[in-house]
Amino acid sequence: MRRDRRPGVSGTSTPPLPRRALAELLGSAFLAALVIGSGIAAQELSPGNVGLQLFENAAATAAGLFTIILMFGPVSAGHFNPVVSVVDASYGGISWRDALTYVPAQVAGCTLGAIAANGMFTKAAISLSTHHRASSAHLFGEVIATAGLVLVIFTLARTRRSHMAPAAVGAYIGAAYFFTSSASFANPAITVGRMYSNTFAGIAPASVPGFVLAQLVGGAAAVLALRVLYPDHTPADAAEVVLPRGGPVDIAIAMLPESTSRE
Repeated sequence: MRRDRRPGVSGTSTPPLPRRALAELLGSAFLAALVIGSGIAAQELSPGNVGLQLFENAAATAAGLFTIILMFGPVSAGHFNPVVSVVDASYGGISWRDALTYVPAQVAGCTLGAIAANGMFTKAAISLSTHHRASSAHLFGEVIATAGLVLVIFTLARTRRSHMAPAAVGAYIGAAYFFTSSASFANPAITVGRMYSNTFAGIAPASVPGFVLAQLVGGAAAVLALRVLYPDHTPADAAEVVLPRGGPVDIAIAMLPESTSRE
């Protein structure tokens, strides 16, 4: 019989909400710092070569996202994304109260991360981006990027492969930098954070509302697809998004292959 890893079930110890919110804030801050910081570094290391700059930015983001989820996932599950938190709450993986606490922590974290990235490269702490991105093609790209990200995360949880989520999420975002026209923000919090850096990874404030709306539409589209593909998706499945929340024993069990994680 498989061990139940839902919060508060079978000995699982779910960290208090303030601690989880702090993990979401810190993880989101690191996420924004690595996305923006690597974008600034790429711009300085490869001037005039946009393709190489994008590759450098994507590679750093993919690798960094993998490690950030591993760092903070055992505390908060490693959402770092309001769309993921809202979808998780809609499935019962976390409460709506938790989601409404996570979202401002994620936005604040991404804003702090943008300021930190600017400071590391001797830029102004806050410099509003002038990089306009909200064309119809970009917005369509954000719908696709966000829908794909949500599908990756929740499909892995439903099929008991959450131990693969850190690598899968990093790989997907790294690939989506190239296969989407928008460079795959796929995250309202990071979209807001990137507004505060007038650098390679920035986005103009006027483009932010369209991007956020497109991301919400992508999340909703993914939920519709999941309800068709996995109509029996349960709160117990959603509790493993992105990583299961709980004590070290439960996390260790979650990281084991399916064949070895049975009692």
